[in-house]
Amino acid sequence: MGDIFSQLMDSEQLGSLSSLALAHVGDAVFELMVRSWLAAGGKATSGSLHKDTVQIVNAKAQADFIKLLEPALNEEELAVFKRGRNTRVNSVPKHMRIADYHAATGFEALFGWLWLKGDKERLNELFEMISNKIIEA
Repeated sequence: MGDIFSQLMDSEQLGSLSSLALAHVGDAVFELMVRSWLAAGGKATSGSLHKDTVQIVNAKAQADFIKLLEPALNEEELAVFKRGRNTRVNSVPKHMRIADYHAATGFEALFGWLWLKGDKERLNELFEMISNKIIEA
């Protein structure tokens, strides 16, 4: 089966994936990054780890994070974000503004795209910008 964690795709394969497929992967990538970052930061209990993860990995927070990251995105990354943001979704949670939900979908699509492209260095750069904002809060 091979190394599923190294499932790299070329530009053509990435372009053929739906934005929702990219967002599906990106949601998991971002959550794993947050969980790893929190655990490495010395959080001791599963309860505090979960509580802090939920505060960071949610659509509202992701919508805020993309506003922070957007000026730092290159043209290709911005196009992936916009493609994800403009994807038609079938449902939006009642407590969410649709604009925030769309922005979060774009954020997740970007993280999924970078992961499947194999650009872990860029993922770490973007996450560092986010983690600095989280620390300030």
